[in-house]
Amino acid sequence: MKISDMIEAAIREALADCGGCAQIQRNELASQVGCAPSQINYVITTRFSGKNGYIVESRRGGGGCIVITRMNLPKSGYISYVMEQLGNSLSYQDAQLLIAELQKRSYLSEREAALIITPLADQYLNYEPPERNRVRCSLFKNMLAALLSGGQQNNS
Repeated sequence: MKISDMIEAAIREALADCGGCAQIQRNELASQVGCAPSQINYVITTRFSGKNGYIVESRRGGGGCIVITRMNLPKSGYISYVMEQLGNSLSYQDAQLLIAELQKRSYLSEREAALIITPLADQYLNYEPPERNRVRCSLFKNMLAALLSGGQQNNS
């Protein structure tokens, strides 16, 4: 098992033990797992971000800690949150992460996920990279909006 997977497993276990909100002492976890504290930061940044359904805050002073909270929002609240956080650009990798999180939460079926991710692939977006990511983001936001509206659109 890779170090990053071990760190993720330890954090997920802490979250499960604490009902979805855990305080992590970075140095303590690093010595527990046998890694550098910077590796803890890397795992938190890549696997426990808002895109992955978590809120992360760093608390300074008194030894400091990192508080990780799993967002427990209903489907419409979570999808709205994702849409607000997207900005104007989205990489294919980030789109995959977001769709995987929506599936984990049972907000998307496997079929819906496939229907959404397929047209977001680089091979289907015939634009240069900066524009491609903007178009991908716009398409993704529109698909999420369709999910929120139950697929009903106003054609007037």
